[in-house]
Amino acid sequence: MFRDIFWFLRGIKVYALIGESGTGKSFRAKLVAEKNGIDVIIDDGLLIKDNRILEGHSAKKEKTFLAAVKAALFDDKARRDAVARRLQAEKFKKILILGTSEKMVGKIAARLQLPNPGKIIKIEDIASQEDIERAIRTRRVEGKHVIPVPSIEIKRNYPNIFYDAIKIFKKKSVPLPIQIGAPPKIHEKSVVRPEYSKKGKVIISEAALSQMVIHCVDEYNHQIRIKKIVVKDDDAGYRLVITIDVPYGTQLAGNIHELQQYLIDNIERYTGILIEEINIIINKIIQ
Repeated sequence: MFRDIFWFLRGIKVYALIGESGTGKSFRAKLVAEKNGIDVIIDDGLLIKDNRILEGHSAKKEKTFLAAVKAALFDDKARRDAVARRLQAEKFKKILILGTSEKMVGKIAARLQLPNPGKIIKIEDIASQEDIERAIRTRRVEGKHVIPVPSIEIKRNYPNIFYDAIKIFKKKSVPLPIQIGAPPKIHEKSVVRPEYSKKGKVIISEAALSQMVIHCVDEYNHQIRIKKIVVKDDDAGYRLVITIDVPYGTQLAGNIHELQQYLIDNIERYTGILIEEINIIINKIIQ
């Protein structure tokens, strides 16, 4: 493809950092970028370079989950074209895309006219299970999200969702003779609380949740037809029963399991609600 040739000639390498919702990808994005010599980060609708937001619109600014999904996936043509043009104008060699799955980062890359990621980094490869579980608890209980840029950038662009700042002091090994007084390197990240993920339990209407399910299923495979959605809410979280018609030739066992996980990842990521269970019933196979 032309886009692949364009970036190949420029020597551009695309990386992806993937992991389930709330596992700490944005928190670790800057460290991953530094370790791999990555210049540019794409995270939740934003184009980030040198601790600055160059272009884009943060999904965390949106007031509804569906709008957040669209923002993160660069669904708006004007916004994604603006980011794509800025990417083509910027000088860089490596770019990191954050997402919940390979499918998600692949779709973001395609919409920004970038090649598919050549290297996939999983959150489990760079964070301990204890750290991941702690990040998930923070997301679910407090509704806090991280944007990997200094607080001054968020206060300037999105002051209404700014919550706090985190400073990470990165120790560097210093060769002898020891450089007395050399300051440690500091990475600052911003903690935000989106409109759709306030502290405490988030309540969402059955109609709104059903609308998001329809959107996510269409994103996953537009040939799947939804026949019925049943939503149940209890103290543990939401339970969904989805009845579908699937196209002939679909590998049912693997693909349906992937669809379940795709729905859970995206719904929890952009709404702040907990999905306790998703059951998918296949009504019939369609030609």
